[in-house]
Amino acid sequence: MNYMILLPVVLPVIVGFALLFLHEGVFRDRRGLLKVTGVSFAVSAALALYVISEAAGDRLILFRLVDDIPVYFAVDDLGRLFAGVVVAVFLLAGFFSFVYMSHEKNEKRYYSFYLITFGVLMGLCFAGNLVTLYLFYEFMTLASMPLVIHNGSKEAVMAALKYLFYSFCGAYMALFGIYFLYRYAIVFENPGDALDGTHYYEIAHMMGFVPGGSLDMAAVVESGNATLCLVAVFLMLVGFGVKAGCFPLHAWLPTAHPVAPAPASAFLSGIIVKGGILAIIRTVYYCVGVDFLRGTWVQTVWCILAVITLLMGSSLAFKEKILKKRLAYSTVSNLSYILLGLSMMNAAAFTGSLLHVVFHALIKSGLFLFAGALIFSTGRVKVKEFAGLGKKMPVLFWSYTICSLGLIGIPPTSGVISKWYLAEGCLESGIAGLSWIGPGALLASALLTAGYLLPLAVNGFLKAPLDEGALDKYREPAPCMLVPVVVLAAATLLLGVFPTPLMEFVGGIAAALK
Repeated sequence: MNYMILLPVVLPVIVGFALLFLHEGVFRDRRGLLKVTGVSFAVSAALALYVISEAAGDRLILFRLVDDIPVYFAVDDLGRLFAGVVVAVFLLAGFFSFVYMSHEKNEKRYYSFYLITFGVLMGLCFAGNLVTLYLFYEFMTLASMPLVIHNGSKEAVMAALKYLFYSFCGAYMALFGIYFLYRYAIVFENPGDALDGTHYYEIAHMMGFVPGGSLDMAAVVESGNATLCLVAVFLMLVGFGVKAGCFPLHAWLPTAHPVAPAPASAFLSGIIVKGGILAIIRTVYYCVGVDFLRGTWVQTVWCILAVITLLMGSSLAFKEKILKKRLAYSTVSNLSYILLGLSMMNAAAFTGSLLHVVFHALIKSGLFLFAGALIFSTGRVKVKEFAGLGKKMPVLFWSYTICSLGLIGIPPTSGVISKWYLAEGCLESGIAGLSWIGPGALLASALLTAGYLLPLAVNGFLKAPLDEGALDKYREPAPCMLVPVVVLAAATLLLGVFPTPLMEFVGGIAAALK
C-alpha cells in the first residue's frame, strides 16, 4: 500500500480547515495570507503530480464500512487523467484569484474552501470503488457550495441553495442505484485478488472499478431483476448527471456560475461539473459494463437527453446577454457533448468524450477567467458593453478568441479533435437515426457556439465602443490575471497542433475497456 496517495487528499483539507479557523489577526496584511495560500497551492499540486506520475497502479485501504465494504484509493489511468486536469485548472485559477479576490470580502474563507475542494476532488479522482466515489462526490458538493455563496448576496444564497438541492436530489438517485447494485458485487475467491493480498474475505462486495465492468451482471439476468437493474442504472445516470448539467436537472448551473467569483466559476465549470462525468464513466464503463446497457431503453433515453441538452444549452447561450451566464449555458451544452459520446458506448466516441473533458476544462476555464478579468477591470457584465475593448486589451482578447475557436472546433485548435471523434462515434453507434442526428446536433451546436462567442471578439476589435471616452482608462489586466488566460489559450492551440501524446494516453484508456 502506498500512503503517499493520501497526501494530496488530506493535506489541502487540513490546511483549508486550519486557514478557515485561524484568527484574522494572524496575518499582518494581505501579503501574509497570499504567501501561505500560495505555498499551500504549490505543495498540494506537487503532491498530486507525484501521485499521478509515480503511483500508477497503487492502492490504499482507508477503512471499512458495514459488511466490510472498503473505502479505498486506487490510482488508474482514468483517475490520473482527471487528476491532471484538476491540478492544471486549480493552479491557474488560484493564481488568477490573487489579484481578482482583492476586491472581494472574506478572502481567507474563499481560499480555505478552495483548498478543501481541491483535496476532495483528488479523493474523487483516486476513488477505488463506487462507495468511495459516492462519499467524495457528496463531500464535493458540500465543499464547493461556499464558493457559490461567497459574496453573500440574496442571489448567491438562492443559487447556492438551488445547487445544494439539485445536487442532493441527484445524489439520492445515485444512492438508490448503489444499494441495488451492491448485491451483485463480485466476491473475491483468491487471496491474491484482494487489495492487500491477504484477508480476501474482509473485502467482499468491494464494488471496485475494473475496465469493462466489475459487477456480476450474469447474476442479474439469472435472478430476473434485469429490468429493475436498468432502472437503477438509469437513476444513477440522471443523479450523477445533475452535476454535469444534464436536462432536465440542469437549472442550477446557469444560476450558480454568474454569482460565484470568476476563479470559482472557472473551477466549477472546468472541473467540479466533471465530477458528474467521472461518476457516470465509473458506473457505466467500470462497474456495470456497456454490454449490459447497449441496445436497451437506458441507452436510447440517455442519447435523447444528451441531444436535447446539447441543443438547448447552445440556444439559451445564444440568447443570453450577460457574459458569465452565457458561458454557463455554454457549459451545459458542452458537457452534453461528453455525455452524448459516452452514451454511444464505442471506442471512438469514448475517446472523443475523454478528449473533450480535457479540452473543455482548459477552454472554459480560460473563458471564465477572461470574463473575470473584464469584469474586474471595467465593472461591466453585459456582452454589448465590451465593444472596442479589444484595442485596449489586445492580449486578453486574442486569448479569448483562441479559446472561442477551440470551443467551436475550428482547426488548428484542440476542440476540432474531440468533436471529430464524437462525430465518428455517432456514425459507428448503430443506433437508428443517430448516425445523422448526432453529427447534425454537433454541427448545429458548433454554429450556435460561433454565434454567441465570436461576436464579442469581433466587436471588441472592430466595433466602436458605447462610450468612446471611457476606453482611455482601460489597460491590460495585471500579469497575475492575464498570464493564466494566456496559458490556457496557448494550451488550447498547442493541444490542437500536438495532440499525439494525449491521444495515445486516452486511446490506452479506451482500449483497456474492450
